[in-house]
Amino acid sequence: MMEWGDWELREWSSALAARSLGFGLLGGESGPDEWASRLLEDRSLAGLVSEIEAEAARMLGEPEPELTDELFRMFAETGDRLAYEKVYFARRKRLCAFGVMSWLRPEEEAYRDSLHRTAWSICNEFTWCLPAHYGEKRGRFGNIDLFAAETGFALAELSALLGDRLDAELRAQIGMEMERRLFEPFLEQGPYPWERLENNWSSVCAGSIGAAALYGIRDTDRLVRVLERVHVSMACFLAGYGEDGACVEGYGYWQYGFGYYAYYSDLLKRATGGAIDGFAIPKVKGIALFQQRCFSCGDMVVNFSDSPQRSGIFMGLTLRLRDEFPEVALPEAALRAPFAADHCGRWAPAVRNLIWAAEARGALLAKASELRKAAGDTETSAHVGWPTEAHFMTDAAWLMSRYVAEDGSVYSFAAKGGHNGESHNHNDCGHFLLHADGEVYLADLGSGMYTKQYFGPERYTFWCNGSQGHSLPIVRGQLQQEGAEHRAVVTKVLLSDVEDELGLELSGAYPKGAGLLGLERSFQWRKTDGPSLVLVDRFTMAEAPLDALRQDEPIVERFITLLEPKRVEEGVLMLEGGHRLYISYHPEAWRPVITTRSDLNHAGEERHWYTLDFVPLAEGAVGGREEAAFQFSFQKK
Repeated sequence: MMEWGDWELREWSSALAARSLGFGLLGGESGPDEWASRLLEDRSLAGLVSEIEAEAARMLGEPEPELTDELFRMFAETGDRLAYEKVYFARRKRLCAFGVMSWLRPEEEAYRDSLHRTAWSICNEFTWCLPAHYGEKRGRFGNIDLFAAETGFALAELSALLGDRLDAELRAQIGMEMERRLFEPFLEQGPYPWERLENNWSSVCAGSIGAAALYGIRDTDRLVRVLERVHVSMACFLAGYGEDGACVEGYGYWQYGFGYYAYYSDLLKRATGGAIDGFAIPKVKGIALFQQRCFSCGDMVVNFSDSPQRSGIFMGLTLRLRDEFPEVALPEAALRAPFAADHCGRWAPAVRNLIWAAEARGALLAKASELRKAAGDTETSAHVGWPTEAHFMTDAAWLMSRYVAEDGSVYSFAAKGGHNGESHNHNDCGHFLLHADGEVYLADLGSGMYTKQYFGPERYTFWCNGSQGHSLPIVRGQLQQEGAEHRAVVTKVLLSDVEDELGLELSGAYPKGAGLLGLERSFQWRKTDGPSLVLVDRFTMAEAPLDALRQDEPIVERFITLLEPKRVEEGVLMLEGGHRLYISYHPEAWRPVITTRSDLNHAGEERHWYTLDFVPLAEGAVGGREEAAFQFSFQKK
């Protein structure tokens, strides 16, 4: 099988030497002006172009945001990341919007003038690295982190795309900044820790440096030195995925990390005339298919790990992947990510959402129209593009099951095994979700606000990261523990048209002090017009007390929901949204306790939700076998 290490870059030095500026972003015979006209005339892109233009026009009236030493110091002094990052990313948004509009609307001098001011301002930043990643200083500009690398990529590509529309002095400055902030430290001060990480860092950092080098390094031997290191990182990135293609970091990090893998691979494939093709590695196809396997309905995500609950889709990336792999699903056009949704203002995905979508020649709209017609619906249907299907991703131990009923309602169940030492890990072995028609009934909180503490020793005190904030048992006061040794064991998987089953052994995810000899969790997802889930937990406890075992602590069954549980009758609670989810339990054995909770989401905004705890009414024998059974049944209102 083809792997990154199979390509000897020096064999392709002649192909690399023949590349020209602008080779990769546009390709073909058309130049920037012809491409700009094509994009403006493409009706399927009119909405996205209007969004970018509106953002650029709004920012024309705003002063250039200023990064200060005071903002930079806040992370070290208080752990706060948002104050500095808000200004940092506002500058990147300006670079992106003004860059696109300077290309598409060259007659509008205000865009070009503002682009020059923003680009000069970024070139003059004392570091492109975020305070949270500054770490060990390597040279006068600090570390190369995700965003330093992205910034270099963006400036390099902008310079190649706009050419003479940028002042010669600015283009020269961009070249110098790439050299002293990226290429020289990468070659002379590395290796960097991220070069061999098996997560998004390796692809984003290395892919951005490699892309910038393809544009900015004219010496072929020196370029090869850079790309050889980049290829090692790309191999490490792919090693972080199993053969099932699942991204255990969550969908947002798939979009991010695999996106930059694709941006770089596409540029290199074009630069070498197809001789080096990162899409040809067999594992890549499975990764490309992950997107359609982790949406439950519409823009609702199966959001295990540090993932948002909802996400727009990068249509350019999706269509480019579909060019390589016809099995990639074309989602409904309405699911396109708005330009403003990327708070980081990243150039690479934004411009490709235009160019790669245009290269698809309207296939997205044609497919969406075809699917709507087949469904007998002239309006956007929530399930168009996401059909009934079930997948068990073996390496990650994720089960995703989506059922589209005859009336068009969409119901989804997802559960995970895995281990508690994953990248962007949550202690969540055995956790599960229930969604219906774009609403969350049993929830994953996703990612919280990123702070110094969030990625430090206090990580699992945060609700969204520790098992206390997941739909999991609390055993004698003990929570699941972090570390790859704390894991689930898959005991059963059965997928069919009418029913899916998953069995997990979870005792290994808990500390020995919990006194667990066994914890078998089974899910039975019955797919009918009123789908239901039967959850059974079987606990086998130690016969003799352990030192860390507190006899007065009961086993608590916890569930996480965004909807307030309401009592219907004895033994039945209800979560009410567009549908009703009834929760049935044995009232003689369990007492429900409902508690309102809150924390901060990824944007630093307060969010409210509920823990639904079932506490046993009578304590069983410590050495015995205890069982908890619950049924979750959907009914349409």
